[in-house]
Amino acid sequence: MYGCKFIINQMAFYPDKTNVLSKKSLPPDIKEFFVDTEDHIKVQGLYLPLANSNKVLIYFHGNAGNIYDRIPDLIQLQKSGVNVIGSGYRGYGKSEGSPSEEGIYRDANAIFKYATEELGFSENNIIIFGRSIGTAAALNISSNRNIRSLILITPLTSGKAHTKAIGLGILSSLAGDSFDNLSKIKHIKAPLLVIHGTRDRVISFSMGKEVFNAAQTEKRFVKIEGAGHNNLQSTYGAAYWPPIIDFINEYSGE
Repeated sequence: MYGCKFIINQMAFYPDKTNVLSKKSLPPDIKEFFVDTEDHIKVQGLYLPLANSNKVLIYFHGNAGNIYDRIPDLIQLQKSGVNVIGSGYRGYGKSEGSPSEEGIYRDANAIFKYATEELGFSENNIIIFGRSIGTAAALNISSNRNIRSLILITPLTSGKAHTKAIGLGILSSLAGDSFDNLSKIKHIKAPLLVIHGTRDRVISFSMGKEVFNAAQTEKRFVKIEGAGHNNLQSTYGAAYWPPIIDFINEYSGE
């Protein structure tokens, strides 16, 4: 069983610990912080505070690079009028440890605890945002919680379905119940936004639609025609950002 988990984790994560920024090199008003997880790993995060907002969005990024690569996204999200936390993962950037599915769930718990206990945000004023494999962390932390809202960008249904979809055949059986977003989405109570490109070759559009269809809460799906997995923000930014900002604003009222 351990060997199977090791193989899946090796396939799922592509961490970058080399391309990091010093605190002095960060854009103004972005604060770097570290949290201790329940298994005693120090995990890095970035905090973009915004005066006069009692809402915070926690961002869980995809499987490659690190949180520094997502700084433009964090800044853009802050423009919607909320505080923003960018969550790192173990083994990425300046964080300790090595990435794993169970590990990123612990990392998400520690970041969520930081938002509530250290920064003082109430659970129902927290927006959760997950991108690609970050949707697994987002769904795990959001299940059965009274969060403000949930945004999932290019979610996968499960590790097993994904490995099968990319042609790994018999290896898909090794995935077991890993990254089981399809089961967890049924435990989401918050308003939900799902966005997926129709030409996504990494996580198929059909997976995003399947996750959306399984949700049992107030929900909204945005299909971006022609968009792939990695060009949503860049090439298709005009179709990508407005529904996100509108959704955040719609559910950020008192």
